[in-house]
Formats: sequence, structure tokens, C-alpha cells
Amino acid sequence: MLAETLLDIIGADFYTGVPDSALKPFCDALINRYGTDGQHHIIGANEGNCAALAAGYYLASGKTPVVYMQNSGLGNVVNPAASLLHEKVYGIPMLLVIGWRGEPDTKDEPQHILQGVITGAQLDLLDIPHEIVSRDTTEDQLRCILEQFRALHRQGRQTALIIRRGALQAVSDVCYSNRYPMRREDVIRQIVRVSGEDPVIATTGKAGRELYEIREADGSGHARDFLTVGSMGHCSSIALGIALHCPQKRVWCIDGDGAALMHMGAMAVIGAQAPENLVHIIINNGAHESVGGMPTVAERVSIPDAARAFGYAAVCEAETPEELACALNEAQQKRVLTLIEVHAAIGARVNLGRPTSSPAENKRAFMAHLQAE
Repeated sequence: MLAETLLDIIGADFYTGVPDSALKPFCDALINRYGTDGQHHIIGANEGNCAALAAGYYLASGKTPVVYMQNSGLGNVVNPAASLLHEKVYGIPMLLVIGWRGEPDTKDEPQHILQGVITGAQLDLLDIPHEIVSRDTTEDQLRCILEQFRALHRQGRQTALIIRRGALQAVSDVCYSNRYPMRREDVIRQIVRVSGEDPVIATTGKAGRELYEIREADGSGHARDFLTVGSMGHCSSIALGIALHCPQKRVWCIDGDGAALMHMGAMAVIGAQAPENLVHIIINNGAHESVGGMPTVAERVSIPDAARAFGYAAVCEAETPEELACALNEAQQKRVLTLIEVHAAIGARVNLGRPTSSPAENKRAFMAHLQAE
């Protein structure tokens, strides 16, 4: 089914969500139709934020909104779904469109496997009726499903479509780009050169994959690195926990703009604790690149100003290799909580691989490195 056809059949006036690669045709169709105009489509910081935003739309308009997400985002939706949206509270109708990562009996990454198994059970627990959309789902079947859902919406209920990978096709792909020259992989390569034997915590998505391949290429091993393969938005909190309890080690956190925005309150906690051995690097390409390239709001806000307000002692920006080298060297020489925002291009190698070691192996090697003298 064409993603544009799904939009037509849903027939909603307002969409908000966090992009997912399994939903890329759907996300691209929204960008083609609405952009991010605020009236019809907003890309949120996290899925709970989107559910609350959609609730506001319903309160203002009386119309049922649509919230889209990867199934891992259901964790962020649990609180508003149970304590705000549910018919026993405010009874706010909503259609969730969920990309099904880790579907049973399909090949996927370790961080998606459990989530894929429990997706339906999570929705059942939240009292959200749901149906699966696959390649074989016809337009008439989908219309019938949505007619049933609309009856539930009139009762103040939420419903969900679980979208199998490959169920939707795009008329044309959207090409996302920005004006910055540095590739993220080259940024990470510079970080690796400066960090030496220090521990490095990398955010979920392509940043961690690129870090892994850089280590593979230079044969230096992976014990210094913790790859946050899931839990988007939490790598800076992991880095804070390590920095506070390994004060003798300088800790380098490689974050992304979408991840940092998803749980930005973590930066306030980091600033309040002010560990002098933490270097927080946010590679900002203004995009959710690992799931297709849809924009974040990071190009419209000042992450450095936010970091200063949160209490980071040293803050700087870089968009050229020379500026980055200077910022990294200065961070390596100082002992103060530091934030470096690096502006980078959208794009990665087409042959970028994935880690061949398991998360459990990564954990054991990393812990051994931390505990070594």
C-alpha cells in the first residue's frame, strides 16, 4: 500500500510523532504533504511529548489526532496513555501508528527483539485495541478497521495500527540535507584520536555503528566503548553515572541532536552534578538520520545556550575539522564539565555495518576496562 493512500484513508488533520525507519514511507509522505507546519504535522521530542501534544490538539479541535512512533517509543507513551488519555481519566481519542521493529521470526537487532515480542501485549495492557497492517492488507480492509476504530474514538478510546516493515511503499523518497561539510564518521574519528584510552559512550544509531567500525579498522579493540544500542536519549545519563563513579577517568559522551532533545532534562541533572571529568559532545545534523533523515528542531534552538543555562562550565561549537580539533584538545587538557556541539552533514556510508559482538560481550569488556588501573 502506498503511504499516501494510508494518509488518505486515515483522513486526520493533525499528525505528530518521532520518526522510525519502518515508517519511513509514512514519514516521507507527511513531509511531502505538510512539511512540519505546526498546524498539521509536528515532529516531537519524544513519544510521550507527542501524545500530550496530540491531546492538546483534541482539546482545542474536538478531532482525533494521529501519533506515529517506533514500537520502542511505547515506553515513553505509557504514562500519558494510562494517566491522561484513558477513558477512566480524560477519555482523549487518539490513533497510534506504530512501526513494528523486532517482529517475531524476523531478523533484527538485539535491542528490538524483546520489544517486538511484547508490542501487542503492551497495547493490551494499556487497553488500546490494535490491528496489524502488512503487505497483504487491502485498502478496503484498512477502511473497515478504521471505521471500527472511529467508533471507539467516539467513546474516548485510543487505537493503534501496527505497521509491519515493508507494508508501506513511498511514491518517492525525500532527500534530506543541510549546509554542513563534516561527516559524522570523521567527527567520531577525531574524537577517537583525542580520547586515547578514555572510556567513550556512544548514542544509539549510526554514531555507535561508526565508532565500532573505526575501532575495527584501526585494530584497537572495543573495550573502551559502550554502545547505547537502544534507549534513545539516555547515553548522556549513562555517561554521567560512569563519570561520577570513575572520577579518575575522563569520560567522553558522543550524543546526537535527536537523542539529546528526546530527554533533555538529563542535561540539567548533568549540569547540577557538574562532573569535571565529563565531555559531552552533541553531533548535530538537525536530523533523525538513523531512521530516515526527518528533521529535528535542533537547528532552531541553541544547544550551547541551554548547556550554559544548565551549568556546563565550558561550552563551544565547531563546524570545521580545525574548530573541532581545537575544541577536543582544549577539552582533553581541562578538568571541567564540557559541552561541544559539532555541526555535521546528513549522510553515512552506504556500506556501514553493524557491531558483530553482542551487547553482553560489549558490557563485559567495557566494565573490565573501567576497572583496570
